[in-house]
Amino acid sequence: MERIGHIVNELEEGIIALLFAAMTLVTFTQVVLRYVFNTGFVWALELTVYLFAWLVLFGMSWGVKVGAHIGVDAFVKLFPEKVQRVFGLIVVAAGLIYGAILLTGSWDYVSKLYMIGIESEDLPIPQWVPMAILPIGVALLMFRIAQGGYRIITGQQSGLMIGDEAQHTIEDFKEQLGPGAVPPAAPGREQERRA
Repeated sequence: MERIGHIVNELEEGIIALLFAAMTLVTFTQVVLRYVFNTGFVWALELTVYLFAWLVLFGMSWGVKVGAHIGVDAFVKLFPEKVQRVFGLIVVAAGLIYGAILLTGSWDYVSKLYMIGIESEDLPIPQWVPMAILPIGVALLMFRIAQGGYRIITGQQSGLMIGDEAQHTIEDFKEQLGPGAVPPAAPGREQERRA
């Protein structure tokens, strides 16, 4: 499982970097052509939209891997670790069920586009090619959720990795204050003390 995860990590990060670079290059070239030479490519906007969609759908699974998705786990953290793991497995099961529904729907959609043979509006490619990211992205997301489930079962973590916004905000605030500084009182507390 770890070896497959490493291969997926490398591919995912490489493809995300490539997509971001391609999107930036196409957009920059289009801006220069438009405003300096008063011309441009008709297909540039459509390509940029497709590249952005691919970037987002690859990025959602990468976000699960690095814990970048926002989650509310204040209630779950009140319980012992074993109960947190049960909640984590429930979340994993719900995520996999939701992913299976999305995967089925996106596969059907892309299959119909393939059978119909519609081309993109401005690019000379079949519509199913850029839309293939739908099942690919959902499959990658399901893989990352399953990875999280495996880590929960083996005791490596107590829940899916999610971004702890409150903790990040507190750490950022402490960094801004500097070492040894005392945070100011919350608004409204000073009036309560004076009364």
